[in-house]
Amino acid sequence: MHSLSNTPHQHPAPVSTRWSRCAEQLQGLISDSLLSLVARLGIASIFFLSGRTKVEGLLSITPSTYELFRTEYMLPVLSPWLAAHLATYAEHLFPLLLALGLFTRFAGLALLGMTLVIQVFVYPDAWPTHLSWAGLLLVVVGRGGGRWSLDRYLGIR
Repeated sequence: MHSLSNTPHQHPAPVSTRWSRCAEQLQGLISDSLLSLVARLGIASIFFLSGRTKVEGLLSITPSTYELFRTEYMLPVLSPWLAAHLATYAEHLFPLLLALGLFTRFAGLALLGMTLVIQVFVYPDAWPTHLSWAGLLLVVVGRGGGRWSLDRYLGIR
């Protein structure tokens, strides 16, 4: 019998152990603050760009926006005129708050409510899109603005 070494044969660490180490390193690199920042900016851009399609200039609502709320975006409770104004201003104000990280949880809840209204009353078949929006908004609502936010600077939880 020949033995190449007197030391016992060492087996490589199981895949689960190696993966756990890798996952720990990734979690250390991707902080809650980074997740919150990316979620805030990502969802803010979606809503803000949608709001910009409804206006001319700074905040002058276009005639086509009123028509959309009379036809395609009809809501059962609100008049098309009021719904057009509320949605347009919400799509400008709340994304701005999210980008700044100011009153982050409140802004996230407001846009989550808006997403729910869109899902239920306007585009019920667009649930994959709305679910992705809700996922980003839940990060914002659940974790807040993070380290890189005005909320943190002002001491707002």
